[in-house]
Amino acid sequence: MTDFWIIATGALVAISCGILGCFLVLRKMSLIGDAISHSVLPGIVIAFMISGSRDSLAMLLGASVVGLITVFLIQIFQQSGVQADASIGVVFTALFAVGVVLVSLNARQVDLDLDCVLFGEIAYVHWNTIDVLGIDYIPKAVWILGFTVAVIFVVIGLFYKQFKICAFDPAMALACGIPVALFHYLLMGLVSMTTVASFESVGAILVVGMLIVPAATAYLLTERLSVMIVYSVLIGITCAVLGYYSAAWLDASIAGMMVTVAGALFVLAFIFSPSHGMLARLIKQRKLAVLHSQVS
Repeated sequence: MTDFWIIATGALVAISCGILGCFLVLRKMSLIGDAISHSVLPGIVIAFMISGSRDSLAMLLGASVVGLITVFLIQIFQQSGVQADASIGVVFTALFAVGVVLVSLNARQVDLDLDCVLFGEIAYVHWNTIDVLGIDYIPKAVWILGFTVAVIFVVIGLFYKQFKICAFDPAMALACGIPVALFHYLLMGLVSMTTVASFESVGAILVVGMLIVPAATAYLLTERLSVMIVYSVLIGITCAVLGYYSAAWLDASIAGMMVTVAGALFVLAFIFSPSHGMLARLIKQRKLAVLHSQVS
């Protein structure tokens, strides 16, 4: 049963990140997940200072608020003329540094495990269970991530058309009367929620990998957003399963192996993709060269 809960946790992370990652890749905002995962540290510390406990709900709320503040600041800097990558770098490093200072000043005598928050350990999820509706054997991470996946399904399902138009052509979305800024912050709110919901179970590192790599791999395999989302989710789940059993075989980090498998699948797609793959481009160039030589 331990294997099942670890794989289930990884699969839920893959589903949530796989869906949102497609929109981030299309909008060239892949690293926003990395920025949020580091910049929410002040929110975690402030939530602990206010609540006086390490309750997951309080820290989740604090981290989510700071995650949205991070997105807002990045957007403000970009609109002021600062380059996108510079905006992300400045905001998340500054907020992360503030979090480190707050920890050093206010939580020296408290077991506030930053390694757990930032890196996590998916192998231990089955030990931390909670009683929900009389069910006491399901890990807390599965409940939290399951709720997160449900919220993502509902929001993306209700506003799929609006998210799609905003991702491909924001100017057209504005012309159609779609509030682009609202859907931008709604998407970033979902990314922030997904990132902080995964802290205690899998850590930020796996979340960042699952946000970027499966979606980037799916991008190489199809031209349709709906198919890209399905591919991204399936690739993420495959990474969770293969990564777990590979880690068990090699006695290695489970989260690390999941992202490693994702990287290997990306390399395969980069080489063999029928439309964007390196091999397909070489064949196309060879055909053009032969055609050119025949014409001349």
